[in-house]
Amino acid sequence: MISALWTAATGMNSQQTNIDTISNNLANVNTSGFKKSKINFADLIYTQMREPGTPNAQGAEIPTGIEIGHGSKVNSTQKIFTQGNIQNTDSPLDMVIEGDGFFRIQLPDGNYAYTRDGSFKQDSNGNIVTSDGYQIDPSFQIPQAATEIAITSDGTVNAIVDGENQQLGQIQLYRFANPAGLSSEGRNLYSQTVASGQAMQGVPGEGGFGTITQGFLEMSNVKVVEEMVNMIAAQRAYETNSKAIQASDEMLQTANQLKR
Repeated sequence: MISALWTAATGMNSQQTNIDTISNNLANVNTSGFKKSKINFADLIYTQMREPGTPNAQGAEIPTGIEIGHGSKVNSTQKIFTQGNIQNTDSPLDMVIEGDGFFRIQLPDGNYAYTRDGSFKQDSNGNIVTSDGYQIDPSFQIPQAATEIAITSDGTVNAIVDGENQQLGQIQLYRFANPAGLSSEGRNLYSQTVASGQAMQGVPGEGGFGTITQGFLEMSNVKVVEEMVNMIAAQRAYETNSKAIQASDEMLQTANQLKR
């Protein structure tokens, strides 16, 4: 009976983490480039009261055993990197990756981070930066005299300077053998880990990399209806586990009354 109390408590803890994950997904429903998280559960250890195949008193083999489980735990939270909806912004520095790949960002400490958020800006020096001021890598500068910026599907950046077309550079994309292994750093950035593998560099549109479209943004891939259904299911599971704790407590109370 005591075991049931702790077993149901693990279920409540797991569903609390599930609700936390769903809440984060819903909070970022309008965050450009955001990728939703999925939670994975695993059962805990089992107490074997009788092993399968144990012979009975007559020597016959018992086909099944008796195992008592001890609840569940959160095994992992996994980022789902499906393509989000694409929104037209008409901003010349907004870019969307249609397909596989990440933009690479250089952080102030010299390390690199990766993002699907293509809402770039131009700083006072003409550098292309994120909303937090981090430069895109490879970096390039837009001349002050530039009157028009054009970015092709293969990442080539052109500008009209003094009436002439000038190529400023080419945006590169990066991908990973296991993008779900990337570490979420906040601010729409991911960092490389041992689980993700090394970043592989490529030209947009070649070798399986996605293409770049100017003037559009990739929005969050969170589906509100799906998350609401998941939240209701998690809430019901939480309530059911709490009922199991209540039932176990009532059974203990009954057993204690029998001793009097």
